Amino acid sequence: MTHYADLLPIAHHAVGLAHGIMTTMQPGVLTAKGDRDMASEVDYAIEEQVRAFLSHKTPDVGFLGEENGTSGSTNDLMWALDPVDGTVNFVHGSPLCAISLGLIVGSRPVLGVIDLPFLGERYSAVEGAGAEADGRRITVSSVSKVSEAVVAVGDYAVGDRAAQKNSERFAMTERLTAKVQRIRMHGSAAIDLAWLAAGRVDAIAMLANKPWDTAAGVIIAREAGAQVVDRDGLPHDTCVQSTVAAHPALLPAVLSLVAGA
Repeated sequence: MTHYADLLPIAHHAVGLAHGIMTTMQPGVLTAKGDRDMASEVDYAIEEQVRAFLSHKTPDVGFLGEENGTSGSTNDLMWALDPVDGTVNFVHGSPLCAISLGLIVGSRPVLGVIDLPFLGERYSAVEGAGAEADGRRITVSSVSKVSEAVVAVGDYAVGDRAAQKNSERFAMTERLTAKVQRIRMHGSAAIDLAWLAAGRVDAIAMLANKPWDTAAGVIIAREAGAQVVDRDGLPHDTCVQSTVAAHPALLPAVLSLVAGA
């Protein structure tokens, strides 16, 4: 186990603060971020409070938030927060939304906490210490046949070049649909990765993501036994923009379908 475990209680406390806001505050005024993309008042409130708390508790660690970017220390250690992963779901009253807080060293996630406030679930992991859900050790599913696999895919694109980006996503979905047991789209990268770690889905494939989307989920999935790569099969880090993950026995088949698209 690494010394980053010392920061896990602080991460849990920060996510607990976010949980309180998300479960008691209405979405409020929506701020447009682009074509069909938005942030709610809850997104900004969570990010502001968590940023302030972590700045006080860990002043030597930088901070990256989805809504307001980077602040604090510029060393290689940084928190990455998605205050509401699945804002569209949250605004529409769907419980499929999450708070995702990861700790990154350089470009490598080493600690993560994901909270699903409306489902009463919390996932966490520290590099070298395994992954847990509500204090219970979790592992990825052992499915090795692609025909038996449930695969979660990322959202379709909006905004600039959406048609071009979606042509790839449609092609990937078509190839997966022809081979896998079922396709699922939850609308939250954090949920996809947490549920991969817990064995609720057998693989995930996302063709667009940011560090705040995946930092926590990647370390949780890895510590649960998943192999996490980019669409080219290279080891995943926070610099890449695609995420494919599964049990090592299943990953090659899934990756071939994704890469072929």
